[in-house]
Amino acid sequence: MNATINDLTAKQCRPCEGGMPPLSSAEVDVLMQQLDGWEFSGKLIRKVYNFSNYYQTIAFVNAIAWISHREDHHPDITVGYNKCRVEYTTHAVNGLSENDFICAAKIDTLFQI
Repeated sequence: MNATINDLTAKQCRPCEGGMPPLSSAEVDVLMQQLDGWEFSGKLIRKVYNFSNYYQTIAFVNAIAWISHREDHHPDITVGYNKCRVEYTTHAVNGLSENDFICAAKIDTLFQI
């Protein structure tokens, strides 16, 4: 794994409050380069993870729940039989924050285990 992802995974999410600005387009571009396979769409980032079966999919979702609880930053998750779509946005800033990228990087690391 490259050092850039490690930098994100070493960080902890910080509380976001209303009135804080979302990340700029330039900041999003830099952070998107540090993720693998994530898609930027308006005010969110998303990725679809594929699995062999439902059991693996649900185990992955449960691991995401654990990470989300620890970071206090929660994604929208859509679950199918053998796939899981994860979407991050920061509602408090009405766009993206660094927290979204920290959690995305941590989930990617989990998927590689």
